[in-house]
Amino acid sequence: MSRLASTGAKLASVPLSSLTRFPPKEALVASSSSSTFSPESWSSLQPNPPSALSALSHRIGFGSVLQIPELEQACTHPSALPLFAKRFPNQKPPSANGNLSNLGNALLGLFASEFVATSYPHMPTRVLKAAVSAYVGPNTCVNVAKEVGAAPLLRWNRTPSTPLKPAVLHHDALSSIPRSLVALIYHRRSLSSARKFTHQFFLSREVDLRKMLKFRDPKVALAETVAKFGREKPISRLLKETGRLSNSPVFVVGVYSGTEQLGEGFGSSLKMAEYRAAEDALHRLYLTKTPPEMVRLPTMTFPEVDGNIFTKGEEIEYRPGQLGTSEVQLGSAGRSRIIT
Repeated sequence: MSRLASTGAKLASVPLSSLTRFPPKEALVASSSSSTFSPESWSSLQPNPPSALSALSHRIGFGSVLQIPELEQACTHPSALPLFAKRFPNQKPPSANGNLSNLGNALLGLFASEFVATSYPHMPTRVLKAAVSAYVGPNTCVNVAKEVGAAPLLRWNRTPSTPLKPAVLHHDALSSIPRSLVALIYHRRSLSSARKFTHQFFLSREVDLRKMLKFRDPKVALAETVAKFGREKPISRLLKETGRLSNSPVFVVGVYSGTEQLGEGFGSSLKMAEYRAAEDALHRLYLTKTPPEMVRLPTMTFPEVDGNIFTKGEEIEYRPGQLGTSEVQLGSAGRSRIIT
């Protein structure tokens, strides 16, 4: 009984006032070798209170659009269905969010890809893929679910891995809720509403892209890149120094192409400062960001009206942005450290 009480205290989405009988009959019967009561499994089978689902829809700004049954479906992971069928074989199983999660994942990838590719036109392909994962990947989806208060509403069941399917963990199940919400907003409102929701909760986050762009030898990569643009060969020049003969010297080196400074770096040795200067020059090129007021996304051209993309309405003229003319070919590695 103490385990049941402690588990119930952690599950804010299952208030005792919403239950017809508490504690459940299975918890009062002495456990046998063939049947053991699991508070976690029991709690995952309880329906969410309508008030909690309504509060969730209002927190994300779609209280008058999303219906309670749809929100219940968005919070039900497919892993809970086998457990429900085993526990209640004569009842109709609840709707799961498998299809909604797949649709929402595709929409999130669409919105993030066009945003990153338009904002950073020179970004290498590998880094672009890593940036998209950082903006709308599983970790970000879990954080969004916790921030909007959807974590206590999740209905799921931990399942072990099989030769055909990987194990289902809480992290995997929780990440399906924000994806399902994006799909519901797209289904109930429009593509424009789903894009605005994605920009508000996902793409407005600060992501350090510099850590995703690594080079085994920045000097060689910079020389190759400068040659592609038909510029003069980069040359390193010492700009400042202090404490050369001490045990903590600092050198500031700039890398130039002709008279134009491409990058600048510092270090405790000339070699380290030269390395950082070349890396800074590459970051300035490949991570050049388009001003927000000049960003024009392809999905912005659809009419700002409710309905599918074929609904008639005022369309916005699409002006394509700048496309990068160079791709890193030497010493480029993403977060996977794979060198191209």
